[in-house]
Amino acid sequence: MLASMFLYGGADALLNPARLEAAAEPVVDPLAEHVPAVPRRPETAIRLNAGVQVVAAALLASGRFTRPAALALAATLVPVTLAGHRFWEVKDEEERAQQRIHFLKNLSMCGGLLITAADTGAGPSLAWRARHRRWTG
Repeated sequence: MLASMFLYGGADALLNPARLEAAAEPVVDPLAEHVPAVPRRPETAIRLNAGVQVVAAALLASGRFTRPAALALAATLVPVTLAGHRFWEVKDEEERAQQRIHFLKNLSMCGGLLITAADTGAGPSLAWRARHRRWTG
């Protein structure tokens, strides 16, 4: 269920990046200056982010590589949320309230993704395994 939002939203962004460019620009420009891997063109950044969302959501939905997929989705959600739901900049109170709700919804989804990324499926975590590793020599 968690993957469904990313499958739909990612596919839509891949097919229709132009409608998101104006919102993405204030986030893409500064990010591209500080992170060399981020494309400078908003359309390219939108398509890259959307492609990661579609692939990671498909992996999460299929139960394959769920932890890295959830982490990848959480990473894509950060710029999407900062670009699309800048409630602090909205003057109209009704629109501000709507954007705040979407911002908090994305924050909640990010929390769920981070929980999924940390879930070991009842097995020991990597940290536990490292602490209890038996050294053979």
